[in-house]
Amino acid sequence: LKEENARLRSKINKLQIFSETQADKMRKLEKKLEENKIKEENETRDLEAMVQHVEQNLQLMTKRAVKAETSATKLRQENALLQVQLNNYKAENEALRSGQSASLATVKQNAELALQSLLTVISNSRSSIKQLLSGAESLQLVAELLKSLDRISEM
Repeated sequence: LKEENARLRSKINKLQIFSETQADKMRKLEKKLEENKIKEENETRDLEAMVQHVEQNLQLMTKRAVKAETSATKLRQENALLQVQLNNYKAENEALRSGQSASLATVKQNAELALQSLLTVISNSRSSIKQLLSGAESLQLVAELLKSLDRISEM
């Protein structure tokens, strides 16, 4: 009985040691799990902040694009108006050429002014159209960023 008792005590000691080892492992794993939860929460918060920032940038870019489109439309209208004026000046110029050669210099000067105005408007409209295209490219980039964020959040 003494031998069996000693053997059983030895088994109990081994089991207690094993149990303590398992308890230590479990505490370590719980601590690691808690650290991972905190890390994940921080990453989620950072991603949410990034998404919010991207959304704000997207809204700003959209406003810029709308403004550029409006500007381009106004410039096109102004361009069309100047085209009409140029045609009127050309007609007036032709009428004056056929009738009165003395005022020809004035008509030429008016036509030249109209042409210069037209060229200025055309130059300005090209610049605005380039800005509009740049804004559209920026919007495309932001859209790709949002797609990437969606992929990251799905992961």
